[in-house]
Amino acid sequence: MAFDFDTLLPLRGMHTSNYDNIKRTYGVDDPDAIAMWVADMHFKAAPVILDALRDEIEWGYCGYFANTAPADEALAAWLKERHDWEIDPSWVRYTHGVISGYGDVISAYSEPGDGVIVFSPVYHAFFRQIEAMGRQVVESPLVIENGRFEMDLEGLAASLKGHEKIVTLCSPHNPGGRIWSVEELRALTDFCAAHDLILISDEIHMDLTFPGATFVPTVVAAPEHAGRIAVLTAASKAFNVAGAETGIAIYPTAEMRKKLAPVILDRESTPNRYGMAIIKAAFSGGHDWMDAGQAYLAENFRVFKERMDAIPGVSVMDMDATYLTWVSFEGLGMDDAELLKRSVEDAKVIPNPGTQFGIGGSGHMRYNLALPRAKLLEAIERLEAAFKDVQ
Repeated sequence: MAFDFDTLLPLRGMHTSNYDNIKRTYGVDDPDAIAMWVADMHFKAAPVILDALRDEIEWGYCGYFANTAPADEALAAWLKERHDWEIDPSWVRYTHGVISGYGDVISAYSEPGDGVIVFSPVYHAFFRQIEAMGRQVVESPLVIENGRFEMDLEGLAASLKGHEKIVTLCSPHNPGGRIWSVEELRALTDFCAAHDLILISDEIHMDLTFPGATFVPTVVAAPEHAGRIAVLTAASKAFNVAGAETGIAIYPTAEMRKKLAPVILDRESTPNRYGMAIIKAAFSGGHDWMDAGQAYLAENFRVFKERMDAIPGVSVMDMDATYLTWVSFEGLGMDDAELLKRSVEDAKVIPNPGTQFGIGGSGHMRYNLALPRAKLLEAIERLEAAFKDVQ
């Protein structure tokens, strides 16, 4: 079955964060701007998801939801088939998005003032959530080896002060699209065990792997440490359904589920009815759409990298997964304000400035490549023109 990733959807003025928040965030209101910042795709959701939502609407009942079993079972089957991870559906809990689940684990396993480690540059919402909960952000800067991010666990060990309780892993990594190897995952989980740390593994991008790449869940890589690994994921990034605000938390041990139970009970919430319909539909019938989407995104990345790398002083980090590419402009010798001006005002292409992602972000910008290819090519041409004087 053929799927359409090339049709340009009318997103401006339709209550989309991608377009309707540009003025508030960047102070510009240009109708020609191309949004490449918010991490959702500019594509329609998979037909199987849209059909499931139509069925819910036509049925007409919009009350409280019960019985997550069909969604649990669809998720378990998906993880087994696509990632060789066999879970028990009883391990699954649902949250109001992944960051909500992130807050749950922080609440259960730390106290105000405790340290939460992040490997930066990394997803900016981690910083906001940690600080909002009165914990301290502990940044462990990633190092670049052979053009790729790597964790510096020796450096992290030397910097520990004793108040750290939790380590945050973004897997695949955002930004940069890095899939961590089994050896790296094992080294990290061994590190957590040695220092009595809980590991939160954010695996929300797990299904956005490029053809030929293999994602390995952290629990699969290090099953002996499952009791200290909380896995957070969702259908939201892979299937472009972030608006449903339905996250998935997988707690592999009874002890962990018992520890989280009071926090979950305190929320006193039931799953979003439409989010659950989406999860069941996506994970039971979304295989072909996902395969096609992975190939489309991989080609978008190839085109973007080839063209942007041709600009002297600019380099695009290679990636295995996601649609969020990390671009270095360090070779241009420009400050962050000038880089952002050239992208936002001159090219009218809206990125995330690298400074949002913590240590190592200066001199970089993150661009969302999940656009119809014609619109992506237009954005590339604008960026080439904005930096024409350096070529």
